[in-house]
Amino acid sequence: MNRRGHFEAEHEMFRNSFREFVRNEIAPHYEQWERAGVVPREIWKTAGSLGFLCTWADEAYGGAGCRDFRYDQIVAEEMGHTAGVAFGLHSTVVAPYLDRLGTEEQKRRLLPRAVKGEAILAIAMTEPAAGSDLAGIETHAELRGGSWVLNGSKTFVSNGINADVVIVAAKTDPINPRAIGLFLVESGMPGFDRGRKLEKLGYHAQDTAELFFRDVAISCANVLGDPRRGLEALKSLLVDERLIAACGSLALAHAAFDVTLPYVTERKAFGQRVADFQNTRWKLAEIQTELDVGQAFVDRCVVDLNAGALTPEAAAEAKLWTAELAGRATDACLQLFGGYGYMWEYPIARLYAAARVHRIWAGTSEIMKEIIGRSLVK
Repeated sequence: MNRRGHFEAEHEMFRNSFREFVRNEIAPHYEQWERAGVVPREIWKTAGSLGFLCTWADEAYGGAGCRDFRYDQIVAEEMGHTAGVAFGLHSTVVAPYLDRLGTEEQKRRLLPRAVKGEAILAIAMTEPAAGSDLAGIETHAELRGGSWVLNGSKTFVSNGINADVVIVAAKTDPINPRAIGLFLVESGMPGFDRGRKLEKLGYHAQDTAELFFRDVAISCANVLGDPRRGLEALKSLLVDERLIAACGSLALAHAAFDVTLPYVTERKAFGQRVADFQNTRWKLAEIQTELDVGQAFVDRCVVDLNAGALTPEAAAEAKLWTAELAGRATDACLQLFGGYGYMWEYPIARLYAAARVHRIWAGTSEIMKEIIGRSLVK
C-alpha cells in the first residue's frame, strides 16, 4: 500500500541505514544464532555504535533525542524477516521504564550503556504460576534496614541469558496483593542466578530463560519508582509495548507474504504456475487486503501515540488484529508452499513458528478482547 505522508525523508534515511545493517551484520549469521539459541553480545554493541538502539533517549544520555515512535516502527518492520534479535524489547519496551520512572542517577548510570548496547535489558514479570495476572505473582521483596531483599523466580524472560540489567516485578506488601515494586537487578548481584535457556517453538535466536532470586539485596538506588505502585507503572507502559508488538506482528505477516509471492509465481504444479490457480490468487488477495487494512490502522495508532492520544483500547485493538493476522497469514502462506513449507530450511516454516507467540506475549488475544469489551460494556 502507499504510505505516503507517514514517513519523512529522515525516516527513510534511517530505514535504509538500518536495512543495510540487518543485511550485512545479521542476515549472514542468523542461522548460526538460531542453532546456538542466542545472539552474540557484539551485535548489540554494533547496533548501539550505529545509533540504532533507544533512538528516543535524550542526548544527555547518549541518544539521538528522536522521541518519535516511527523510528521504533521502522526497526520492527525491518526485523520482520529475522525474528529473534530483540532490539525492540530492549529499546521500546524495557528502556522506557528507566526513562519514565528512573531517577536522574539511574538514568545517567544505565541509559548510556543501554544506548551503546553495552548493557542489554530485560524485564521479568511472568512466573510459573502467574502470567497475565500480575497481581498473582509470588516473587516478593522485603524491606530490611536500608535495603530490599528479593526472593522468587521468573520464567519466559526474553534476553534472560544476555541481560545485564533486569527489571523485576515483585510484591512489596504481604497484605495488599496489588502493591508491587520494580527492582533493577544487575548481573553479578549475589543470589541472582540464571536457569536453563528455554527451548521454544519459534524465535530460536532470542534467548529466553528462567531467573532465580535468593535473598538478593537491592539498595534503594536500584528501586525503580514507587515500590508499591509498580502495577500502575506497568499498565501505563503497556500501551507502547502493545503497539510495538503490533508493528512486529504486522512485519512478520508481511515477511510471510514477501517470501510466498515469488515462490508461487515460480513453482509449477499440474503444468501451470501455482499462482495461476484461482485458490492461490484468492488467498493472496485476502492476505494483501488484510495487510493493507492492518497497516493503515497501525500507522494511525503510531501517529496518535506520538501525539499522546493513543488509548489502551486502541492499542489492544491493534495488538489483537495484527497478532491474529500474523497467525492467519503465515498459515495460509505455508499451505501455498505445500510440503516444502513444513521444512525448517524454508523461511516460511520459521515465520509460522514465530507467529504463534504473538497471540500470547504482551497480553494474550483473550486479554485484548477483555480490555476492548470492558470499554464498550460499562
